[in-house]
Amino acid sequence: MKARIKWVEERTFVGESGSGHKLVLGTASGPEGKTPGPSPMELVLIGTGGCSAYDVVHILEKGREAIEDCTVELDADRAETDPKVFTRIHMHFTVTGRALSHDKVQRAINLSIEKYCSASAMLAKTAVITHDFEVVDTAAK
Repeated sequence: MKARIKWVEERTFVGESGSGHKLVLGTASGPEGKTPGPSPMELVLIGTGGCSAYDVVHILEKGREAIEDCTVELDADRAETDPKVFTRIHMHFTVTGRALSHDKVQRAINLSIEKYCSASAMLAKTAVITHDFEVVDTAAK
């Protein structure tokens, strides 16, 4: 896996993945404190949520569950001193579908966080990772 980061100006950078996708990232700059894009640590948190959501959807689809949507909201704390690693991450999953099995959703989330998601495995070295979830049944509507 490869990536490239190019400094643009002030605290603005463009990141490019090995597959050619680009995104702007940076931290507050200028008198207005505007940010050009997510900070590098925000991207780490977003990547962790994406990694786990991908796993959950994949596991439920493989188990033939009628999943229609999956959202993960993350809330995290960082250390106050450098290198300011994540110390706590809470993940709240909302999984939507038709007559989804509560037990299968729980199992998919547990497998992701404890076994398959590389990002959460790395972050678990410094952060306590917790999660909860809700299942929204579209068959009941």
